Amino acid sequence: MTSRRSFLKQGTLLSLGIGLGPSLLSACSGSSSNKIGLQLYTVRDAMQKDPSGTLARVAEVGYQIVEGATYTGTESFYGMSAEDFAALLKKNGLQMPSSHYMLGAALQNGTFAKGTILHDWEKAVEDAHTAGLEYMVCAYLMPEERKTIDDYKQIALSFNKAGETCKKAGIQFCYHNHNFEFESINGELPYNVLLRETDKDLVKMEMDLYWVTRAGRKPLELFQQNPGRFPLWHVKDMDNTPEQNFTEVGSGVIDFKTIFQHKQEAGMQHFFVEQDKCPGDPFVSITKSYQYLKKNIV
Repeated sequence: MTSRRSFLKQGTLLSLGIGLGPSLLSACSGSSSNKIGLQLYTVRDAMQKDPSGTLARVAEVGYQIVEGATYTGTESFYGMSAEDFAALLKKNGLQMPSSHYMLGAALQNGTFAKGTILHDWEKAVEDAHTAGLEYMVCAYLMPEERKTIDDYKQIALSFNKAGETCKKAGIQFCYHNHNFEFESINGELPYNVLLRETDKDLVKMEMDLYWVTRAGRKPLELFQQNPGRFPLWHVKDMDNTPEQNFTEVGSGVIDFKTIFQHKQEAGMQHFFVEQDKCPGDPFVSITKSYQYLKKNIV
């Protein structure tokens, strides 16, 4: 059995060889940016009850790639080992280039969760490599982890370190935004701090188009200011109401056609439909979003 230490040593060689990075791998094998992906958080209840049947339904809709969401705390993918989950994806004709993780600075039920950036990250990276991931993404920062600008600067250091470990395994580290990163703290925007204080090669960004828009920011301006920094996107729409609720892609106010015209400037490699809350059956919602993207975008 390969030890964690020997895996990372081998990974250093990997990062110089076949692990040259997701962008180069995509260039060699053909771009994946036209494959419509789904963040499995959208169908989280179904995945918890029946991951095999749920993935079959996701593939039946037409999705080709998915993004995971459950490794933190369990150190497994939907209750399965990396090998078993990869086999289940393959059985359904799906790929999982990306998965979400947590920072791990906040206590959960009095303990620190494993499989996080700060706790047992090497195992997380090893399992991600086994599962065939190209990207590992910090999904969210808990309120107690991000009270001050100094907190964000410390987080940036942790991200750089996590990115170095990922790089050894040929994996790219990313950060997924919400809207709180665009709320000023002592005159500074936390998102700008993360962009500035992290190594642009070790730490990329997964742009959530809904949350950027809800924060009053323009995705195209961020692409222009930070070209190539956004290899992953979350494609979710915002309805035209004062509440600015989540809605199916193409049913709201976000101009996806224009945004997708700038995918090369952004450096986009993969995008994932995500709808945090659905008005009814999530499979109805993900089907509507898929059909819009298939007809109008890809």
